[in-house]
Amino acid sequence: MNRKLLTAEGYQRLQDELNHLVRKERPEITSIVSWAASLGDRSENADYHYNKRKLREIDRRIRYLTKLFEIAHKVEYSPEQDGKAYFGAWVALENDDGETIQFRIVGDEEIYGRKDYISLQSPMAKACLGKSIDDEVQVLTPSGKKNWYIIGISYSDPSA
Repeated sequence: MNRKLLTAEGYQRLQDELNHLVRKERPEITSIVSWAASLGDRSENADYHYNKRKLREIDRRIRYLTKLFEIAHKVEYSPEQDGKAYFGAWVALENDDGETIQFRIVGDEEIYGRKDYISLQSPMAKACLGKSIDDEVQVLTPSGKKNWYIIGISYSDPSA
């Protein structure tokens, strides 16, 4: 794996998830598996099989997050970024038809579960990097080139 970039918020969220899995969820499931195993015949014990599977999923996620933190790089906000779209920025765009979109440029590990986050590797994010307000952004899509204009850049959540 190569270096993974995470925003400070994303780094903290994933760290909280790892702590929750290790300190709370895994011990709870382990005790349920032990209890279910003590009931005897495991071949028809649904509690045992379900929680054993859940324990494997938790262990897999713990291993993944542990390895992720070995190569993760937390990118902190710097005031030098103001006015330009870089990693961690909230970017608002408008096209010639008056459509507007808004998203945050984040690392691959942070996009899941959020429709307003896009990967740093996406064509839209790549087109926006380094641009300022009122700059034109061209994105190549399957239906051709699309032109967008940057109408806002912020490094704090605009919905908060």
